[in-house]
Amino acid sequence: MTASISDDLLAWYDSHARDLPWRLPPGSALPDDPAWPYRVWLSEVMLQQTTVAAVKPYFAKFTQVWPTVEALAGASDDAVMAAWAGLGYYSRARNLVKCARAVADLGGFPATEAELRALPGLGDYTAAAIAAIAFGQRAVVVDANVERVVARLFAITEPLPKARKAIRAAADTITPDARSGDFAQGLMDLGSHVCTSKSPRCLLCPLSGACEGRKRGEPERLPVKPAKKAVPERRGIAFWITRNAGSEVWLVTRPGSGMLGGMRALPDDGWTARADGSGEVPLTGDWRSIGAVRHGFTHAQLTLEVMAIETSAQPEGEGAWWPVSQIGETGLATLFAKAAQLALATA
Repeated sequence: MTASISDDLLAWYDSHARDLPWRLPPGSALPDDPAWPYRVWLSEVMLQQTTVAAVKPYFAKFTQVWPTVEALAGASDDAVMAAWAGLGYYSRARNLVKCARAVADLGGFPATEAELRALPGLGDYTAAAIAAIAFGQRAVVVDANVERVVARLFAITEPLPKARKAIRAAADTITPDARSGDFAQGLMDLGSHVCTSKSPRCLLCPLSGACEGRKRGEPERLPVKPAKKAVPERRGIAFWITRNAGSEVWLVTRPGSGMLGGMRALPDDGWTARADGSGEVPLTGDWRSIGAVRHGFTHAQLTLEVMAIETSAQPEGEGAWWPVSQIGETGLATLFAKAAQLALATA
C-alpha cells in the first residue's frame, strides 16, 4: 500500500503542482547552481507560520537585493530586519542572517539533513525540507499540511502534540527513496488545496481510496487538536515623539532578544507578553492620547495606546530622528507601523 500511496501522490503532483517562484517543475533534475539551495532555504524559512501569498513579494525582494547566500551574509542586520518588516516572527529574520553567515563560512550549504540541522535556526522540519527539495536526499518532511494529510490517511486519533511522533513514523513509511522532494511538496499541496482543515475535498483526492480517516466517515476531525488556551490581554503605550513641526519622529531599535527583537520601533513603556507596560512616559511635557491599536501575538493580545508629543528635547537612550515623510521606508515592525498610521491619520 505504501508504494501505491507515493506513486499516486507523485502522479497527482505531476499534474497539479503549484507554480511557485522557489520551485522546480515536477520531475526536474536538480540544478548545478549554488543559488538553488539558497532559494529553497530562504523560502522555507519565510513560509514558516506564514502564507504563500504573503511570502511571494518578500521572496522576490530578498532574491533581488541578495541573490546569493554570500550576499545575504554580507548584509547588515538593520537592512535585513527592515526588509523583513511585516512578515512577522522576527526571530526568524535574526536567525536568517546568522545562518547565512554560517553557510558562507562553510563555503555553501551542507547537503545532509544532520549537517543542515546544525545550522542556526534550522529545526527538524526545515533541515528535512532542504535536504529533500534542494539536494534530493530521502528525508521525512512534516509541516502542518503534511501532518493533517498523514493523520487522516492513517486515522491517527491521538491528540496533538503527542500524535506528532506517530505521524512522523507513518510519514516515513510512505516517503519514497526517489523524488523525496517532489513527494514532500506534493503532500504540502494536497494539504493546502484538497485535504483542507475544513470541508476536505475527498472526491478530488488521489489518496482517498487508501484514507482510513475517510473510511471512518469523519476525516475533518483529524488531527485531533488540543483544547485552546485562553490568550491573555495585555496593555501598553507607544510614544509618537516629533520635532520641527511634526516633520521628524523619534525611532528606536528594540533589543536583539525578546518580542520583535532587533526591529525598528516607536519607543514604548516596556510591555511584554507576560505583563502590561509601566505607563511611564519618557519625557515630561504635554502628552495627548490619539487612540489605540490592537495586535495579536502567539501568546498575548495587545492593546497599544498611542500617545503623542511635539518637543524640542532629546529623548534619552539610543535612537534616531527620522523624516516623517519617510516613515514607510524605516522597516517598522507591523505593530508599530499600525501605531504610526494612526498617528499620521490624526496629525
